[in-house]
Amino acid sequence: MKNKKKYSLFSCQMRIDKALSEAVHLPLNSCSRYIIISDCHRGEGGANDNFLKNQHLYMAALDYYIAHGFTYFELGDGEELWENRHFSRIEESHHDVYCRFGILQKRCRLYRIFGNHNMEMKGTLGEAIVLDNCEGGRDICMIHGHQADFFNSVFWKLSRFLVRYFWKPLERFGVSDPTSAARNYKKTMKYEKCLENWTKEHDCYLAAGHSHRPRLPADGSLYLNAGSCVHLYGITGIEITDMQFVLVKWKMATRPDMSLYVEREVLMGPVSIT
Repeated sequence: MKNKKKYSLFSCQMRIDKALSEAVHLPLNSCSRYIIISDCHRGEGGANDNFLKNQHLYMAALDYYIAHGFTYFELGDGEELWENRHFSRIEESHHDVYCRFGILQKRCRLYRIFGNHNMEMKGTLGEAIVLDNCEGGRDICMIHGHQADFFNSVFWKLSRFLVRYFWKPLERFGVSDPTSAARNYKKTMKYEKCLENWTKEHDCYLAAGHSHRPRLPADGSLYLNAGSCVHLYGITGIEITDMQFVLVKWKMATRPDMSLYVEREVLMGPVSIT
């Protein structure tokens, strides 16, 4: 990973560099099997728990990746600790998820980092992961992505206050939080531009979440996004196998006999890691 510039104190580039300076490093080669998931926003199981609607899809996907020998990466906002105060209640509400995390942990196949919505877990969770390319190509750096969002990184406590006491009650009436990168198009464009500029300066891939907008590298861009687990009609993630990226979606589908099942759909790829 190359670092070509010095940035100003309030630069998003500086915050990304700082996060990656303390990253966990893992190898990337043709035998690697990785799944990148982001933005689960697991709550306490109540009306504001956006994870609940896709919980069955997530559990099916998680079981698939455990059975097929994948290492699981969760790029932040796994827990929704802005709308909720207690991790213990979230863990209790989603006991099956954390039991499976325990299985992955014992096999050294679980790596989770914090995002802005579970910033309170800083110290328990790291902030970045880097896959060191053992085959001569570009490395893959992974962060949540809030580092490129000034309000949700530098002033995250103010953002949390507004979400917890202002936007959360209004959400029940269908009012969306305009400060959220996932719900504000102009904010998302600015955020993604910062991440793309960072990849150009460092000539390596940068995987993130935060915006909830899934994408793979294309047209010279090295930026990719895992999407989220709170989409209306499924969850998305990025698989890395055979030195390739594949963007997948887990959703409900119907068989000819009208029975329902969980389907893994390839949305884009494979895209070679170069």
